[in-house]
Amino acid sequence: MAANTNFAELLSRRVVLGDGAMGTMLYQYGVFLNSCFDELNISNPELVKKVHRGYVQAGVDFIETNTFGANDFKLAKYGLAEKVEEINHAAVEIARDTATEDVMVAGAMGPLGYEFTGHGRLTRPQASRAFRKQAKTLIKSGVDFLILETFSNTEELLVAIRSVSEIADLPIVAQMTVNEHNETIYGERVEQVIAKIAAEKSVTAVGLNCSVGPSGMLSSLELIRNVTDKPISVQPNAGMPRQVENRTLYMCTPEYMAEYAKRFFEKGAKIIGGCCGTTPEHIKEIVRVVRSLDKAASPKAHISKISIEKPAPAVEKAKPLPLAEKSRVGAKLAAGHKVTTIELTPPRGVDTIATLDKARLCAELGVDAINIPDGPRASSRLSPLVTAVKIQQNTDIETILHFCCRDRNLIGMQSDILGASAIGLRNILIITGDPPKMGEYPNATGVFDLDSIALTAVVKNLNSGIDIGGNHFSPAVRLSISVGANPVAIDMDREIQRFKRKVEAGAEFAITQPVFDVDTLFNFLELIEPFKIPVIAGIWPFASFKNAEFMANEVPGVVVPKQLLGRMGTAKTKEQGRMLGVEIAKEMIEKIKDYVAGFAVSAPFGNVKTALAVLGKIDIKEIQVS
Repeated sequence: MAANTNFAELLSRRVVLGDGAMGTMLYQYGVFLNSCFDELNISNPELVKKVHRGYVQAGVDFIETNTFGANDFKLAKYGLAEKVEEINHAAVEIARDTATEDVMVAGAMGPLGYEFTGHGRLTRPQASRAFRKQAKTLIKSGVDFLILETFSNTEELLVAIRSVSEIADLPIVAQMTVNEHNETIYGERVEQVIAKIAAEKSVTAVGLNCSVGPSGMLSSLELIRNVTDKPISVQPNAGMPRQVENRTLYMCTPEYMAEYAKRFFEKGAKIIGGCCGTTPEHIKEIVRVVRSLDKAASPKAHISKISIEKPAPAVEKAKPLPLAEKSRVGAKLAAGHKVTTIELTPPRGVDTIATLDKARLCAELGVDAINIPDGPRASSRLSPLVTAVKIQQNTDIETILHFCCRDRNLIGMQSDILGASAIGLRNILIITGDPPKMGEYPNATGVFDLDSIALTAVVKNLNSGIDIGGNHFSPAVRLSISVGANPVAIDMDREIQRFKRKVEAGAEFAITQPVFDVDTLFNFLELIEPFKIPVIAGIWPFASFKNAEFMANEVPGVVVPKQLLGRMGTAKTKEQGRMLGVEIAKEMIEKIKDYVAGFAVSAPFGNVKTALAVLGKIDIKEIQVS
């Protein structure tokens, strides 16, 4: 039985995740490298099924049949040419028996194994007959789509595509293999090859697999995404193979593969899986990371699916308050005055005394607001909503409540936003949130009913007295709406488009990720200038050289110039490092102060006096006392 999912339809909605290596796993289970892996479909089907089962349990959308070399020419080398139909049919049955209802089966087809010139030992008619013969059995046996993979000769792949498309109207994923120089073994550039393949009308998706690891494939992906509008597939090896004690091993860890899968996603890949060396453990990590990212980035706001059984047309839509009337922060921004905020992370437990003391000090020294992050880097702390309420109840300072889409469903988010307004909070920063895998609880489930764009639209409606069901209520919510921005995003075109959509959805001001490069910030501000909302710059004072290295290498969305790392490296003591971090942050503020609406300064490791020193509220010598 075929899967309940249609491949082309699924591909139009979200990223599709595939399995990893078949040969690597069979090798790990003791099958010799010189064996015919395809023949195992009839001699040891349970072993093949065991490999498939590992990938199904990892959460993939499709598994590939064990038929990469199951064609006339490759099987003939083992004396098995007469068993082409039997081996391919058995492979599909094994995959079907293992796949669940929501997991598709892809018919895997590889090159024929001979040098292809079209006129030599392997002629075009011979090649075409072999491809048709294998494809016919795979299609008749019930695959959902075909993957033509690991082709290094463009002409051979084109023959395969045209031969297969003659016998059935089934989706085709066509994949080439290139080296670390972004070329085939014949010297063709990857972008030229993919452009040729994508021009074939019968091809549903194009892409790359095998030969290189994640880093090399990312480089190729950046080139080919500019030459085709068709969905792109990437299935890298788990690094380059190494010989260890007479065994061929691939050295990439599951976490490393998952990090690059995230980058593939950001660069627009629509099919992500693995090739040689990639195990179910690798794929499980890839699935976990990409699923969360895909949910978060989906342009389809779920609010559009909510039906209104009894609309209330007699009630007029409330007119939302202007930014200047929503909060003190909003009033300053609307008047063009600089806003200063300090970020205080909620405590890990329930004791808020230290947090309140820090907020009280900020209020006394004239800071405009306290930023309250929501589960930063997917960590678990005291509710930011409770923290914000406690601060406003016990000190004379406003808060900017960060609100993350990751942890609550649509109903829970609306309830908390209504509650925040009812209890007197006046500013909200809407963020999509880091996937749980990046934090302390990697097995937690990311909800992501909405992303930051969709939630911004929800809050805008709440400010007009309309809830997610279209019901009117009074009085309306009065929250100033801010959103995040990343001046150093990997894909700047995507970042600008998302920023534009955030503004259209109702964003009234933005707060950036920590900024360390002035020129990059100025370039970003120029790109978003048409959208006309105030931008508050994020400022992070390094606490030490180690802290600077951490920011540079381990915090998503942050880029630290090498010259700043070098400068921080000159500090000989912890105190010197902290003082130098403050100096660098103050220099940054001085350079950008005429171009931004204010500053959101972080308090590294909870040291609020460091942030106050950056803003010039206290003498730099006082920061040694936490």
